[in-house]
Amino acid sequence: MAATTPGPLAPDVLDREDMRRALAEHDFAAAFALVKKYGGLSQNRIAIACQLTPAKVSTIISGTQRVTSFDVICRIADGLRIPGALLGLAPRSWEVEKQAPSRSVEPAGERPGTQETPWRPDATANLAAHLTRSDLLMDRREATRALAGVALAGAALLDDLEGWLQPAAAVQPPARRGRLGAEEVEELEVTARAFRNGDHKFGGGLRRKAVLGQLNEVAGYLDEHQKPEIERRLHRVMAQLAGTAATMAWDSGLQRRAQEYYRLALRSSHAGGDTVFGANVLAGMARQMLYSDRPQDALELIRLAQDGSRTTAGPRVRAMLHTREAWAYAALGRVSAFRRVTGQAAEALGAAERGKEPYWITYFNEAELAGVTGGRLLDLARHDPSQYAADAAGEIRDALARRGPEAGRSHALDRIGLAECQFLIGDVKGAVEQAHHAVDAATHTRSRRVRAQLGNLYPYTVGHGASRAVGEVRTRIRDLLSN
Repeated sequence: MAATTPGPLAPDVLDREDMRRALAEHDFAAAFALVKKYGGLSQNRIAIACQLTPAKVSTIISGTQRVTSFDVICRIADGLRIPGALLGLAPRSWEVEKQAPSRSVEPAGERPGTQETPWRPDATANLAAHLTRSDLLMDRREATRALAGVALAGAALLDDLEGWLQPAAAVQPPARRGRLGAEEVEELEVTARAFRNGDHKFGGGLRRKAVLGQLNEVAGYLDEHQKPEIERRLHRVMAQLAGTAATMAWDSGLQRRAQEYYRLALRSSHAGGDTVFGANVLAGMARQMLYSDRPQDALELIRLAQDGSRTTAGPRVRAMLHTREAWAYAALGRVSAFRRVTGQAAEALGAAERGKEPYWITYFNEAELAGVTGGRLLDLARHDPSQYAADAAGEIRDALARRGPEAGRSHALDRIGLAECQFLIGDVKGAVEQAHHAVDAATHTRSRRVRAQLGNLYPYTVGHGASRAVGEVRTRIRDLLSN
C-alpha cells in the first residue's frame, strides 16, 4: 500500500473506546476482531494490509499468539493507518507527509548502475558523479521509496564483482591535466578519515549528505584528469568516502543504495590499486548479506576478498576477514567451522603490530574480536540457549571490559547483546539491568542497526506474567523505538 493511499479504517472505528483501549494495550486479538466487525475487513484483507499471512492473523485473533515484535506493530500501524499515538508510537511518516507534488531527480533507467559500468578508472569517476548527484537531489518521497529498495543477491550481485580480480584497464591520458597538488589531496584524505571515524563511533546518516558532497567533489577532480600519482590517491579517497557513504546508507535503512556505494567503493579501490581497502569493502558487503540472511552470498564475498588481497593484507585485516567468514559459518549452522575460523582470527590478530596497518582497520582489536564472537554465539544461543548463551555472555562482557561507552555504536550493540543473553539464560533481574544500560547507550547513537537490535529485546519483555521491573524496561524500549 502506497504511503499516500487512505487508510482502510473509517474514523468512527478508530474513535471507538474499545478499539482505543485495545490499541493502547497492544491487544491485537481484540483490535483485529473489532476491525473485522466494524471495519468490514476480512482476515485476508487485514493480512495483506499488514504484510502478515492469513494464518498469522488467525492465530492473533484466536489469542494463541501475541504480537510482541516492534516491527510487526509498526507494520500494523502503517497497514491499517492507525495513528502512532494510539499505539504509543511517534507520528508515522504518512501522518505528517505533505501532499506536495514529487519533483523528479532522474527518470527511471537514466541513473547508471554499477552492473553496466566497465571496470575503468574514468567510468568509475563518472559513476560516482551520477550516484552522488541523484542522492543530493533526492526529496522526501524518493527517500521513502529508497527505503523499500532490496539489495541484490546471488549471481546478480556476485558475477559483476569478478572484475575486482582483474588488473585495472589502461586509459589514454588527455593532453591537458588538472592542477591539483599533493597538499590539496592530503586535505581530502584527512576529511575522508574524519568522516569515517565519526561514522564508526556514532552511526546513523546525520552527515551522509556532507559525505556525498565531498564524494561528488572528488569525482569532479578526477574528471579533470590529474597527474598519475594524484589521480591514484584521489581514487583511494573516493573509495573511502564511498565506503563511508555505504555504511551510512545501510545504517539509515537504505539497503539498495548502500550496496551501490559499496560497489562504487570497490571499483574506486580497484582504480586506485588499493587491494587491502577493497577487501575491506567486500567484507562490508558480506556483513550486509549476513544481516539479510544470505550467508552463502556472504561467504562468496569473503572468499573474493581473501583471493584479491592474499599477498597484501596485514594480520589485522586477515583477522577481520576471518571473523566475517566465521559469521557466515555460524549462520549456516556449521559450528565446527565457526570455531576453527574464529581461532584463525585470534591467531592472526595476535601477530598484528601497532602502526603497521591502515588507520581504518585499527578498530579491529581484541575488544572487537570478543564482541563479534559473542554476537555470533548469541545467534547460536537463540536456537540452543543452554549450550551457547553463557559463552556468548562471557565474550560480550570481555568486549565491554575492553571498550567503554566511547566506542559508541559498538558499545550499544554489546549492551543489547548482553541483555538478550541474560534473558536466554533466565536471569531476568540481570537482563533488566543490562536492558536499562542498553537503552541508555542506544540514546547516544542514531544507528538504525542499534534500534533494530534493541527491537529484538522487546519480545522478551512482553507477556502476561511480566514483572513490574520488566514492564518498566519494556516502556523505555518502546519509547525509544517510537521516536
